[in-house]
Amino acid sequence: MNSKYSRFSVTGLDAHQQAIIPISACAAAGNMSALDQALNQGLDAGLSVAVVREILVQVYAYAGFPRSLNALSELMRVAQARRQRGIQDEAGREPGRPIPKGDALLAAGTANQTRLAGGPVSGPLFDFAPQANEYLRTHLFGDIFERDNLDWQIRELATVSMLAAMSGVEPQLQSHIGISMNIGLRPEQLYALAAVLEARFGLEAAERVRVGIQCQLDVRHE
Repeated sequence: MNSKYSRFSVTGLDAHQQAIIPISACAAAGNMSALDQALNQGLDAGLSVAVVREILVQVYAYAGFPRSLNALSELMRVAQARRQRGIQDEAGREPGRPIPKGDALLAAGTANQTRLAGGPVSGPLFDFAPQANEYLRTHLFGDIFERDNLDWQIRELATVSMLAAMSGVEPQLQSHIGISMNIGLRPEQLYALAAVLEARFGLEAAERVRVGIQCQLDVRHE
């Protein structure tokens, strides 16, 4: 591997960005004991409770409601235990703009999806199951990505971490690595994400990200 992306290098990610990576991965994998540690480290690094809660809500879109709800319960427990120890974590802010409804939500979600993907999203899968793309547009890219208390780069760092933590979802992981690049995350930042995963979650997840980055770079250089 190029020395620029050497093992455990986290160049290009600030402390908050680094902290969300193991939180996202542990929550998606359902590893509650590791999540406990990641949550405490993230809050110690200055993440607000609202930011962490938003990330753990987003987990359900990629790993399902059971793991999202379990992770949210763990955050609630950790936050309460920290308060009892006299630690005053920042509450953080909730979304500042209303979420569109009905046709306006579909329009906003479609616009978000197009911007994130770098162009209109279509293909045989969505011809076969058009309702799946409608759900993506109205709910994932509408209800979730319209919430402005996390920026899109943070949401994609979290999403890549979630998908990397799970086996069998490599196509979706590669897609979100591409989305990350489309919204301005640099390859070295994504390699830094992989380094954090290797150090704080697991080598297998880190390698999935590295393979996905290289695949995206190969496609973009064709």
